[in-house]
Amino acid sequence: MAGDSLIAVVLLLTDLLFYVAAVETTEVAVPPWYVVVPLDIAMVAPLVFRRKATLWSAYLLLVIGIPHGALELGAASAFAVVISIYSVLVYVGRKQGLLYLLATFVTSGIQLWADPPEDVWVLAIIGVFSAALCWTLGEFAGARRAYHEEVEARLHLLETERDQATRIAVGEERGRIARELHDVVAHAVSVMVVQADGASYAVDGNPEMAKRALQTISETGRGALAELRRLLDVLRSDGDDEPRVPQPDASALTDLADRIRQAGVPVTLAIGSDALAGLPAGVSLGVYRIVQESLTNTLKHAGQGAQAEVLVRREADVIDVRVTDDGAGRAKQLVPTAAKTASHTAPPGPRKLTVPGGNGLIGMRERANVFGGTLEVGPAPGGGWQVHARLPVRLAT
Repeated sequence: MAGDSLIAVVLLLTDLLFYVAAVETTEVAVPPWYVVVPLDIAMVAPLVFRRKATLWSAYLLLVIGIPHGALELGAASAFAVVISIYSVLVYVGRKQGLLYLLATFVTSGIQLWADPPEDVWVLAIIGVFSAALCWTLGEFAGARRAYHEEVEARLHLLETERDQATRIAVGEERGRIARELHDVVAHAVSVMVVQADGASYAVDGNPEMAKRALQTISETGRGALAELRRLLDVLRSDGDDEPRVPQPDASALTDLADRIRQAGVPVTLAIGSDALAGLPAGVSLGVYRIVQESLTNTLKHAGQGAQAEVLVRREADVIDVRVTDDGAGRAKQLVPTAAKTASHTAPPGPRKLTVPGGNGLIGMRERANVFGGTLEVGPAPGGGWQVHARLPVRLAT
């Protein structure tokens, strides 16, 4: 409205200057100032609201322009009307613009017919060309406005689709984690049942064996309760027809490293003493999956000649997992923190990123979050890529 107010003030001052010049010319009879000044103000005031109330402003200007033009108080009425033609076309639409243009021609034609000046044809041609010019500018501005609105709508749609894709990926990964945890809990319950059956048989003949069985049942039950609590916090999809197979754990990291070596990536595996002892089944599975995804990313993205190192150690009640690769000796450009959500370094060239951070990274992060741990991913100093996860060993029951 500031720019429209400036236009209105300029037109008002122009008309007032014409009026002052006419007053100083004694040969010309002019209306009194108390008629001219309010009419000039009323003539330009609706221009201030031409964007917010376009039709009301345009037709009000058309009506006020009749006495303003009849009294020959200046050019504000002509300029205001052609500006209104442009405004109606841009901010309302082509149909309303045509109706307003027709109303303008009818009103101007009646005024010229009722009080024709000496140069009536010149004024008519100027009016037609002015209206045509404003219509052309309005078409151009309207097209640009529609284009920008379409671009904004598409950007909004892309953002919505991106967020939806992220939610779908998170949901699928949580469903997979839930199914794996279900297997862990089912295994624990099976162990409890077997131990309970054994204890019932040994309670009379071998009380010591029955006592050990009951202790095993107690420990297994506590671990199962902790796993079940994690399970209830994870969304699980219905209608799963996938076959259930035994899940690996951290003790299978040696076999995993051997398979990656056979695939062509030298892997150095270092596991601290007693690092894997007494790990809950869910945490052990999480450690395995995080290392598996990290080494898979190394195999796919680090390039030929890359080497990887896996370090697993235990610090009190926290299991620390660090997987690094050297990126085949190529130093990578460090990216901003926001870009650390991207998946493993991709080969040069254009690529299509459907989910920010990649589904593999989403899966690792979800596993860490499920157990109350943390995950840090990003370029390694001097080149390569690193994944650092810390998972609590003791799960709250």
